[in-house]
Amino acid sequence: MRFFLLLDLATLALLVYCLIDCIQTDSALVRNLPKPFWLILIVLLPLVGGIAWLVAGRPERTEPAATGRGSWPQPRGRGASAQPPRPLGPDDDEEFLRQMRAIDAEHQRTLDQWERDLRDRERRLRDGEPPTEGTPPPADGPTPPGGPR
Repeated sequence: MRFFLLLDLATLALLVYCLIDCIQTDSALVRNLPKPFWLILIVLLPLVGGIAWLVAGRPERTEPAATGRGSWPQPRGRGASAQPPRPLGPDDDEEFLRQMRAIDAEHQRTLDQWERDLRDRERRLRDGEPPTEGTPPPADGPTPPGGPR
């Protein structure tokens, strides 16, 4: 009696698994029969239909099942056999890092130039020299002699 109960439970589990697997499989990947016929076969003959689905209807995997991560066949086309490049984070991309270092160096040169200009301007103001052409007077400092009033 228990044996038949276990057989019935195994058949029910096979029916549910194969039915869900068939429903979720893309119609273009189903082998040997159209998808609706596989669904009818699995429902009407659960044990035979389920085993037939697993053997003859389900799409073949491209990797061995031993890896535990088989994948379905990829569409054929240009470059189908080549794996796409793995995306890199910004800190792993040498070109990105090179650009960031160049931008940082440019910013540092600009800041250094601004500091030199500011020190030079402060020195001239302390010494009482008139500002050079194109150099605006300081916004909140004293107006240099001979400048606007």
